Amino acid sequence: MLKRASLAFGAKEVFLLATGLKKSEKIDKKAEKAATVADLTARLKASSTAVLADYRGMTVGQMRDLRSKLRGGGIEMVVVKNTLARRAAKAAGYEPLNAELVGPIAMLFAVDDVSAPARILNDYIRANRKMVIKGGLLEGQVIKADAVTELADLPSREVLLSRLLGAMQAPLGNLASVLQAPITKLARTLDAVRSQKESQSPATAAAS
Repeated sequence: MLKRASLAFGAKEVFLLATGLKKSEKIDKKAEKAATVADLTARLKASSTAVLADYRGMTVGQMRDLRSKLRGGGIEMVVVKNTLARRAAKAAGYEPLNAELVGPIAMLFAVDDVSAPARILNDYIRANRKMVIKGGLLEGQVIKADAVTELADLPSREVLLSRLLGAMQAPLGNLASVLQAPITKLARTLDAVRSQKESQSPATAAAS
């Protein structure tokens, strides 16, 4: 009788311990998800540029190689569940990005060089025929894939500074020429973003 009671008590302890562990795991996972959303939200707010790309069909080795190339350009690539990415986009004020957060999506972030993520990713896509640009952010504005591709044509910060340095030692007309080309390209991209927002405004007004 005592032995049976002892076994029953032991089984109850094991059950309570297992239940406690499951609850603890749930709390840990919830905290982990909240931390991921908070980190991604901060990245979205702090970045001058972000690019979203579908990495369907890429191997672990290819992702590692791309991540290394991006890191060399001062760019961080983050892959998280879309449900968490949508929560972060909403918290950062970029809810329109949610339409592109479908399928396997990688998010690329840059703080200083606005063209770097698009340029490096575009070069990688041309060489490897992998990944598809879905959209992105430019100075707080949600932009479409074609606008991201336009950014890829802008010179890097280092190249632009080098050109400026060379032009400063040449006649004034050369300096104006060096400045004009990237500014014109950036202006076209920003103009496309503005046109996109204006075309969306009537639909938003009608919906409200």
